Amino acid sequence: RGKRQRFVDKNGRCNVQHGNLGGETSRYLSDLFTTLVDLKWRWNLFIFILTYTVAWLFMASMWWVIAYMRGDLNKAHDDSYTPCVANVYNFPSAFLFFIETEATIGYGYRYITDKCPEGIILFLFQSILGSIVDAFLIGCMFIKMSQPKKRAETLMFSEHAAISMRDGKLTLMFRVGNLRNSHMVSAQIRCKLLKSRQTPEGEFLPLDQLELDVGFSTGADQLFLVSPLTICHVIDSKSPFYELSQRSMQTEQFEIVVILEGIVETTG
Repeated sequence: RGKRQRFVDKNGRCNVQHGNLGGETSRYLSDLFTTLVDLKWRWNLFIFILTYTVAWLFMASMWWVIAYMRGDLNKAHDDSYTPCVANVYNFPSAFLFFIETEATIGYGYRYITDKCPEGIILFLFQSILGSIVDAFLIGCMFIKMSQPKKRAETLMFSEHAAISMRDGKLTLMFRVGNLRNSHMVSAQIRCKLLKSRQTPEGEFLPLDQLELDVGFSTGADQLFLVSPLTICHVIDSKSPFYELSQRSMQTEQFEIVVILEGIVETTG
């Protein structure tokens, strides 16, 4: 048979696109931090570089404006004159002073003097703004790098599920394994059956979600995932597959989504 469009790909990506909801942009911007984390890496890096570049140029321009308004640029080499910032006589020198201050490098050649109250106020504003930008962008990049999507690459699921007799019961089975030596703490597995159905009242439910029992009552859904394990769903009178025959199961339109949850031991 030809491949059908999956609701959830085997790499975990959901083939769902939201549209015509109204106010989508404002909703995304209201939670800007999560929006940045969800963006692709190329957009994250672009926003990261752009934000720092704009902030640096803006603050350097503010230092240059103060020097220009006070006339420091024309008296930069006058030893008897006390400027707002020593040795700032053009925009590149103002930019270097900002970088030295922001990065706490402190070469000692350019420094702010006590004859400039507006410079002290700007220095305080620069420190607060720099801390906010650093916390926001660096925190975003750290969370982006520590997302569990790459960890999932070393969690292996069997390519196919099988139905066979086990312990005298007809059982749907598949396997899951962890390739890394680091353990998955509190690992738990769940299965969802996605299938369209019609209620007795005539209501059509597209992609209705039904829970498949993989050992809730016995605790078999709590996994000690050291070696590959076989996950079992008993097809009994409570199972959605109970009324399906082998032939009808091959033609029925449904999808089984397996969700493995756990805490990564190394990163938490």
